[in-house]
Amino acid sequence: MTMATPSPAPPMRGRAPAHSVRFGRADDAGELAELSRPFVRSGALRERPVSLYAARAADFLVAVGPGGRIEGCVGLCVYPAGPAEAGAPAGVLYNFCVAGHRQGCGVGAVLLRTALTMARARSLGALFTATTGGGRLFRRYGFTSTAACLAPASWAQSLDPRRNARILARAV
Repeated sequence: MTMATPSPAPPMRGRAPAHSVRFGRADDAGELAELSRPFVRSGALRERPVSLYAARAADFLVAVGPGGRIEGCVGLCVYPAGPAEAGAPAGVLYNFCVAGHRQGCGVGAVLLRTALTMARARSLGALFTATTGGGRLFRRYGFTSTAACLAPASWAQSLDPRRNARILARAV
């Protein structure tokens, strides 16, 4: 599997200062949990223990602000191809969140573009995500509603039906 290294985001004119995007590290676990907490309280994200963030840190792309704090993150988990995917593995974006004071400043878009670049570098056939919100950013980047049976089975089965999340997907 080829790994591409995320590059720093280009500066956004008239918006928040530029963010760099890098892979997560185990020592980011506490900060990732803290960043995710407001989204867990609102019901947008599932609660995950700090130990899970530490164990899965390599899944994460993190947007680091000028002060060195993590201001956004998204996990990208790769699933092997199933019979319906014709040999191409699929990816799932999860735990996508941006600090409240940085929402609307392009941080989420930078993370999503970087995740799409990573998905192409890993030769994924499709990307999936689940959202309890409107999914506006995902839709801007070509994601559309899809059926759970088209997503990686183990991931789709892990979704909590009480959360009423919609599954979105796009070809890579």
